[in-house]
Amino acid sequence: MKSWGRRLRRLLAGGDRALQVGAICRDPETGRVLMITSRGTGRWIIPKGWTMRDRSLAEAALQEAWEEAGVRADDAHEIGSYRYDKIPDDGDGPPIPVEVRSFLVPVLELAEDFPEQGQRTRRWMPPTEAAGLVAEPELAALLRSLDAAGPERAV
Repeated sequence: MKSWGRRLRRLLAGGDRALQVGAICRDPETGRVLMITSRGTGRWIIPKGWTMRDRSLAEAALQEAWEEAGVRADDAHEIGSYRYDKIPDDGDGPPIPVEVRSFLVPVLELAEDFPEQGQRTRRWMPPTEAAGLVAEPELAALLRSLDAAGPERAV
């Protein structure tokens, strides 16, 4: 069953890549973005995860923003995508090629109590600073484009 889900996600992503959704959470007033650390390596990332059968891609991005960063928001619109190779959680097997469809999420509120609190660190930062901390060049380019556009692009 698990392998069928991976195959389907790859088909939806264009054939050779699994599909995830990502949330670039942004403060509409300051233009800063909320970055979180990964659970495994502690590197800076955006909230992201697998697509959800019962939700649109935008709804899945909002769900990931809530679960991983405590973000409350009611809007998400797609601004681009990036690719990376996901190391399997158990560390066994080859990396999985993934395409992350990325959604800009204007943050309404940041909760102190959320599902993955204690598992991650979160920090607000200017998009250019965030771009310098992520490992994925295409995600860095998306973040830099936000800085160039200014805070008004957050709405």
